[in-house]
Amino acid sequence: MIKEIQIRVLPQEASDNEILKRIVAHKENIPLSDITHVQILKRSIDARKFPVYYQLRLAVYINEQYVEETFESNYQNVKDSKKTIHIIGSGPAGLFAALEALKLGVKPIVFERGKDVKTRRRDLAAINKKGEVNTESNYCFGEGGAGTYSDGKLYTRSKKKGSVKEVLKTLVIHGAPKDIMVDAHPHIGTNKLPQLIENIREVILAKGGEIHFDNKMTDLILKENKLIGIVINNEKEIKVENLILATGHSARDIYELLNKKKIDLEFKSFALGVRIEHKQELIDQIQYKTKEKGEFLPPASYSLVSQVKDRGVYSFCMCPGGVIAPCATGKEEVVTNGWSPSKRNNPFSNSGIVTEVRWDDIPKFHKYGALAGLYFQKSVEKRAWELGGRTQQVPAQRLLDFIQKKKSTSLPKTSYFPGVVSVELDKVFPSFITNSLRDGIANFGNKMKGYMTNEAVLHATESRTSSPVRIPRDRYSLEHPKVLGLYPCGEGAGYAGGIVSAAIDGVLIVRKIAEVD
Repeated sequence: MIKEIQIRVLPQEASDNEILKRIVAHKENIPLSDITHVQILKRSIDARKFPVYYQLRLAVYINEQYVEETFESNYQNVKDSKKTIHIIGSGPAGLFAALEALKLGVKPIVFERGKDVKTRRRDLAAINKKGEVNTESNYCFGEGGAGTYSDGKLYTRSKKKGSVKEVLKTLVIHGAPKDIMVDAHPHIGTNKLPQLIENIREVILAKGGEIHFDNKMTDLILKENKLIGIVINNEKEIKVENLILATGHSARDIYELLNKKKIDLEFKSFALGVRIEHKQELIDQIQYKTKEKGEFLPPASYSLVSQVKDRGVYSFCMCPGGVIAPCATGKEEVVTNGWSPSKRNNPFSNSGIVTEVRWDDIPKFHKYGALAGLYFQKSVEKRAWELGGRTQQVPAQRLLDFIQKKKSTSLPKTSYFPGVVSVELDKVFPSFITNSLRDGIANFGNKMKGYMTNEAVLHATESRTSSPVRIPRDRYSLEHPKVLGLYPCGEGAGYAGGIVSAAIDGVLIVRKIAEVD
């Protein structure tokens, strides 16, 4: 028989199968010799008190042979298929849409404005070392999307649990470690993601799909209320029947194009703020309540939320043992994001600390209609660029100096490679943001003793948390309500947040298109 149980063990016990067998035998009063295998189904850390424990959900095999689960794909060869789906963008939404198309016998044709993962590295080096922004190839644009070079965290609040498991299985099939299937907060790591993305590309091509890099969609061809074609790179017209728009939350030109075409868009509330960096050792000490975390615990993370008056302030995309990266997609802007390698072994931790931006907060931008949030976002990023010396250096301020509203006379070394410039962040952001951040961070300090230190540095701006625009779609067909054949998808359309939820959205849309056909 196979019995599921929950146990709590010390970190040094959690990865030793023989120790787990003995613990289970004692807890469940089962003869040790009857336990043939113990499989971890779910693993999480309980750091509420010292010592720290792992919470494990186990499948205990009692006089039962264990057969390791194998993950297999069922992709069809679609080289000669007459059914096609055109996809704009090769981020998680676009790639998972393409993989789902293969399962259904439909040929995916993907257009990506950026470059493949290897070629893209040169453009990332240029922005890091020289402050040069390639507007078509950067941390946000290119094969795999923003997730490829910005961490690979796979945590999601999606309620579609079956769908989440399928996404994780697909990632394992293409090279992700099997641990992501059991960890409560799974993570792949920026160093491992590029190869995984290449593996997905090779499968799509081998099965007859198409992926075209350096191919930017520059126009839509409409006939009455039907999408009949697209223009690539301002010159090549391509006939399409069903178009999945999976361009990500930073493809501002797409929002501008849709707006110009008078295709309905909606303002969407979003979040904006800073990226804070502490020494990882300090976060470990705070979270694990000990000076030495030991070798059996990972670098500690945190997730913080505070309500300031009627406005939320929260941590976003927390990267233990990570690096802050320059993620601008335009020439005159400064944008930050964070990432961690698979081992999370860098000396710093970083996290976005952001607050809500609502329609009523930005009356000066209402003239832009549905694009009001986008233009507000752009104005803050440009201000950061100006105050940073019109380079990719970021305006920065020590944490306590920010709280006390005084300029930092010096700044410690941070992981942000292009460099930091001492600036009072009240000059970067409007007061509704800085006031909320101050109160929220002070509340965080009450929850995490030691968090409030002047060795921590705030970097501006953390502004691409989600799309400030929603592209509407019908609840049932998932098409745009006024443009037949246009399927807004993923983060850029305002229907996802992160790798897993974007992937799920891509899969759901392909299934919906297949139903219609």
